[in-house]
Amino acid sequence: MDTIVLKFGGSSVADNEKLKIVAEKIINLYEKGNKIVVVVSAQGKTTDRLIEEANTLSKNPQNREMDVLLSTGEQITIAKLSILLNEMGYPATSLTGWQAGIYTNNTNQNAVIEGIDTKRIEEELEKGKIVIIAGFQGYNENLDITTFGRGGSDTTAVAIAAALKAKNCYIFSDVDGVYSVDPNKIKNAKKLSALSYKEMLDLSSEGAKVLHGRCVEIAEKYKMPIITKSTFNKNAGTIISDIIEENTIKSIVKKEISRISVVGTGIIRNTKFIKKIIEIIERNKLEMLELNISESKISIDFKNEISDNILEQIHSEI
Repeated sequence: MDTIVLKFGGSSVADNEKLKIVAEKIINLYEKGNKIVVVVSAQGKTTDRLIEEANTLSKNPQNREMDVLLSTGEQITIAKLSILLNEMGYPATSLTGWQAGIYTNNTNQNAVIEGIDTKRIEEELEKGKIVIIAGFQGYNENLDITTFGRGGSDTTAVAIAAALKAKNCYIFSDVDGVYSVDPNKIKNAKKLSALSYKEMLDLSSEGAKVLHGRCVEIAEKYKMPIITKSTFNKNAGTIISDIIEENTIKSIVKKEISRISVVGTGIIRNTKFIKKIIEIIERNKLEMLELNISESKISIDFKNEISDNILEQIHSEI
């Protein structure tokens, strides 16, 4: 039997109705004879709410105590999903980060995974159980809870998949893959069927809120393909792996208000496209502060705020 790791983000598990959709996806793969490990985030805006509550108590809450507090969000999700699956007739057990053997360094709020003891996970899988693990958290040498920072559940999922030598690692969210540009801003955004690890790392570093950067680094190190899909439809997703399909422009990202980045393998040799970008900048009378070009990325910093219209012009050109 193959081991498959599934990760569901906060929007996918935001309420009980969405938990039922998640449960059906899990059951579908479980009934095909797979060993299933599920990593989940806290429900909806739970983490934001917990941070706000802590800040009403202290202007400077201790990092250790914040990790203890914030880790509870994922623990609520794993318990609820396990309860639901068992009620539906499918054996499931929930594990916190330390129960799953996720060992980290001593850095609170932004801990790094140093190793995973998979014994407990594998024991539960051998019993035929669906194993549901709290993302975003582990434990350190002092047996204190540590957390991984925003998007840390992605890192949990990929690290566990690598440790278990899983066949696939699926990252489910409310979008069905990686797009050529933010589909919420540009109507003709196109979904990408595949990206290399390098391209995905460039996108993450420039602010694309698709995958946690560290999870892509782990995936690249252990050659673990990541498949990003939507929880709410059956559309094909985007595969992130070490295979580079073609030398072409892949995606455009607008970071904060004053940087636009274009990512794609071999971009440094695409002089025609670089010329088009300069023409758009000149045509719109934009004041450019800096332009950096590497093998797989062009980043342009501007003096003033850049509108989505500029993003759309560049996207239309490619």
